[in-house]
Amino acid sequence: MRMLAMLAVLAVLSACAVSSPFEASPEEIAAKAYVPDGPPKLTIFTMVNNTTGAGGHTALMVSGSQQVIFDPAGSFQHDLVAERGDVLYGMSPAWVQAYKSAHARNSHHVVTQEIVVTPEQAEIALQLVRQNGAVAGAFCTRSTTDILRKVPGFESIEATFYPVKLMDQIAARPGVVTDRYYEDDEGNVRDGITPVEG
Repeated sequence: MRMLAMLAVLAVLSACAVSSPFEASPEEIAAKAYVPDGPPKLTIFTMVNNTTGAGGHTALMVSGSQQVIFDPAGSFQHDLVAERGDVLYGMSPAWVQAYKSAHARNSHHVVTQEIVVTPEQAEIALQLVRQNGAVAGAFCTRSTTDILRKVPGFESIEATFYPVKLMDQIAARPGVVTDRYYEDDEGNVRDGITPVEG
């Protein structure tokens, strides 16, 4: 029975792809680092199926001393983006928009949930995502919840494999700013990536 449950989870989370073997050098990462304006934040991205309402992928953006996206088992790749251990570096507003645009299409939309945090919380989250390493396929949400639970103030987050269950937990927290982003193009994540500058 346990094996059947795990197979069901894997089927639901098939949008979480197998991680890329590409690993940027420390020098490439340093060259791409982007320091965001505004308060430190954690942003949860949930890719939601437009027909079924099921979650297809989870990612976590940390906006602290630099802005990165932890894209566990994700398929967002571009030559101008430095990636190491499923962390995307240099995530300027233009690249964040490219990330959302790549995932939004006629089959899925992107839910973003922003939470303002302290500088200390942001730096702990940044350290955790950088130390985590690449994530196996279908573990995108589980790895994100595991990281969030280690950030002070987020210990109550329940571990889950399901993107929408994490999204609902985040929605119940005070002060969350939520946005839904839609596009109607066809294709997959890599088809939707457009080179950007800045």
